[in-house]
Amino acid sequence: MKTGLKTLHFDCFAGISGDMTLGALVELGVDSAYLQTELRKLPVRGWTLDFCRDERCGISGTRALVSVSGEQHHHQGDACNEHRHWKDIRALITHSAISEGAKKRALDIFSRIAEAEGAVHGKPADEVAFHEVGAVDSIVDIVGAAICLDVLRPDRITSSPIELGGGTVACAHGVLPVPAPATLALCKGLPVTTGGFNKEMTTPTGAAILASCVDEFVTQASFIELKSAYGIGTRKLDKPNVLRVSWREEETAPSGAPEGGRWQTETLTQIETSVDDMTGEALGFLMDRLFEAGALDVNFIPCTMKKSRPGVIIAALCRDNALSVLRETLVKYSTTIGFRETGVRRLSLPRKEARMESGGEQVRVKTVLLDSIPLRSKIEFEDRARIAKERGLSLEQAEKQIMERAEGHDGK
Repeated sequence: MKTGLKTLHFDCFAGISGDMTLGALVELGVDSAYLQTELRKLPVRGWTLDFCRDERCGISGTRALVSVSGEQHHHQGDACNEHRHWKDIRALITHSAISEGAKKRALDIFSRIAEAEGAVHGKPADEVAFHEVGAVDSIVDIVGAAICLDVLRPDRITSSPIELGGGTVACAHGVLPVPAPATLALCKGLPVTTGGFNKEMTTPTGAAILASCVDEFVTQASFIELKSAYGIGTRKLDKPNVLRVSWREEETAPSGAPEGGRWQTETLTQIETSVDDMTGEALGFLMDRLFEAGALDVNFIPCTMKKSRPGVIIAALCRDNALSVLRETLVKYSTTIGFRETGVRRLSLPRKEARMESGGEQVRVKTVLLDSIPLRSKIEFEDRARIAKERGLSLEQAEKQIMERAEGHDGK
């Protein structure tokens, strides 16, 4: 039975970089003019973004070219005395007028790079500095990728294992074996391959995009191919330096699904621990960190511990690709010294997302399906909150007003 899930798949057989991602997603269907318009909402000047047709080893695709102050750049580290710190980049993204979905994704991707760079250099993430040119490159690549994903809105995102390449790479620490330290840190817990190329093939930006957005890394799948596109890389080698992305529709229900295929079925891991010495504020901070690390769900359950002490069971649900990061997060931000892990099977109803017109504004609506029939719909919280704030309404009033002004919404 078909699940109806539209999946965006990254095939990283030749690695991934920010510009390859932009080229592939634009070729897949994102309007380049819209992307440019959204990027111009950032308070960053002195750059241009162009797209052109190119090919590698006979494979044709789209190449993204970022120019800063008249020079084309594809990596960080160009000579420049100016720097931007991560905290400054975070502020300009946060206060920009791009969509909330794109903003959240861009901040997550950038924060992963800053944390990885900070860990490598032994400094807090907020103190990580990017050369001005490199920072502009990164902002365009990362925010551009986030905007593209917000436009495409797949039901889920999958990826092949990530080819890192081989040989050596020159970095701030000298000449080191591939992968570079930051790329290695960003790929922690993710399936990777090496040696397919004798060059660095995956950049920190590419690794961070995958670490942030991929729901599942797959080596085998059953699906219907809907459309594919290629993002062209900068290297000209004896093998194609391209990133392939594709729209897929899962052909069969996942293994173990109940008869009838009405459920989406996943095998997940639940991590649990019990603590009796954390404040409510500390627990709230922990919950935010667990979600940032990839938790699908987090629960705090009151319990009674030994010697009748009141405590809390911390339970976090995640996919395998986020497991190692969640372990570290739990140990780092809670007082636990150990935890329990249990394999669980999660069954959920499929959902689809649509946009509807309401008083001249576009809002996103998620609809739950039962046997392919709409069961109930809900307006995205971010859209309700935005309209409530703009119009001085409560969330409930905003939702009522959106529905009253909606035009022609049929759940499709």
